[in-house]
Amino acid sequence: MLLWIIFAVMTAAAALAVVWPLAHKPRAAAGGSDLVVYQDQLEEIERDRNAGLIGEPEAQAARVEVSRRLLAAADVHALPPPPPLWHRRVAALVAVGVLCSLPIVLYAVLGSPGIPDQPAYARLALPSDHDSIAALVGQVEQRLAQNPNDGAGWQVIAPVYMRMGRIDDAVAAFRKSLALNGETATRDSDLGEALVAAANGVVTVEAKKLFERAAALESNNAKARYFLGLADEQDGNREAAVAKWRALLQSAPANAPWAEFVRQSLARVDGQPVTGPGPSAQDVAAAANMPEAQRAQMIRAMVAKLSDQLHANGANVDGWLRLVRAYVVLGDEDKAKAAAGEAKRALAERPDDLKRIDDLVRTLGLQG
Repeated sequence: MLLWIIFAVMTAAAALAVVWPLAHKPRAAAGGSDLVVYQDQLEEIERDRNAGLIGEPEAQAARVEVSRRLLAAADVHALPPPPPLWHRRVAALVAVGVLCSLPIVLYAVLGSPGIPDQPAYARLALPSDHDSIAALVGQVEQRLAQNPNDGAGWQVIAPVYMRMGRIDDAVAAFRKSLALNGETATRDSDLGEALVAAANGVVTVEAKKLFERAAALESNNAKARYFLGLADEQDGNREAAVAKWRALLQSAPANAPWAEFVRQSLARVDGQPVTGPGPSAQDVAAAANMPEAQRAQMIRAMVAKLSDQLHANGANVDGWLRLVRAYVVLGDEDKAKAAAGEAKRALAERPDDLKRIDDLVRTLGLQG
């Protein structure tokens, strides 16, 4: 809007510069009055000569000078008269019309008037190669500083803060979004997740209440159901956590992006590795009927195979996550730490995958 105001002012100034001289009547030329003065001077010279006040040579020189001035004034007076005022006003209107319409026509032909504008909120969702995410976040923050009650702005910027690792800012933004836009299951669970991240993976009392409200509003809210299971695990109620996560996996849509993460959590708590789409009922029954030593040997063989695969191709972040969790399940914390270190080296050029490894290390308490 400000840009269009500037353009309008510039156009008005240019139009005024064209219209002003055309719309006003020019001052009358001075040639008419000069002719009378010079004629009087000629007559006065003649009177002075007749009266003997000046001689003939002086009179002749004076006549020549005055006659020269008289001819010059006559030339000015002989210039064609300016056009009538209405002619000039018509010309002024035509000039203004051309001046105002020409930029619009040029923009319609050469520009892109059909492309809608794109506010900073929308650009935040674009890939980072379109613009600097930090610069776009700065634009949104400036808008929110001017209009702190802009619920849409807080809702957009909150998850961006989470991806940037600005957890405290994300918590504040999710709170604002919830307060200004109203309560929904998604907003409750998003704020709860931010509170868990701010508490280094601990489901706080406030976060648990938010997840409970989200589950009450939307019984199939996967995020709320997962974190309620995590709260049970942290409270020491592992059976309740297993029950919640198994029920969540049973109701998961095909190819749900979060299903693998839930399987890994279930493996950590239940003591049985869950890989791929999950073991069949026959696999679970067979493993349950194995002697303890044989089952442990089978698990270690699977972990060793996974480790070999990752050392051959270390670009599989999900595989590294499974390997670290598997070592924790087996009680081998040193190997879990070593696998996390190897994963970071293998994924050094992929910051998003590194963050997933760091989050897992923090959740499992492997920082030491």
